[in-house]
Amino acid sequence: MPAQRLQQYLDQQGVKYRVISHSPAFTAQEVAEAAHIPGRMMAKVVIMTLDGQMAMVAVPAPKIIHPRNLARSLSVQQATLLHENDFREQFPDCEAGALPPFGNLYEMPVYIDSELARQQEIVFSAGSYRELFSLPMKDYLRLVQPQEITH
Repeated sequence: MPAQRLQQYLDQQGVKYRVISHSPAFTAQEVAEAAHIPGRMMAKVVIMTLDGQMAMVAVPAPKIIHPRNLARSLSVQQATLLHENDFREQFPDCEAGALPPFGNLYEMPVYIDSELARQQEIVFSAGSYRELFSLPMKDYLRLVQPQEITH
């Protein structure tokens, strides 16, 4: 079960969370709709390289990432979107495209969009196309300590 590693981590940290099952959906916005979650609360996880270092970026489901704007916001020379084939082996317990925004579990820095970080709750794919986790944003920010991206 893909979510097992994340569940164990959250349980060890004493974090309260909900598991939401839904019919299979593949884009973050489709997942949000299938689970009846506002898109602004649904984290879409994108893997990028920032000046050559692999990083995880979490944005609200409806948002589109523009690498040039992201590079400017983070004061890096180059931001490049990676294809799933470029990082699949880094996340062996997750279905491609259903990554949880917990880069700390994969030794990867995490960046979060300021609009998403302002939500009371964060909802995200838990490593599969059929399951979401929902937890208080304050707990997510405390555990992951992502760098906020402001626009």
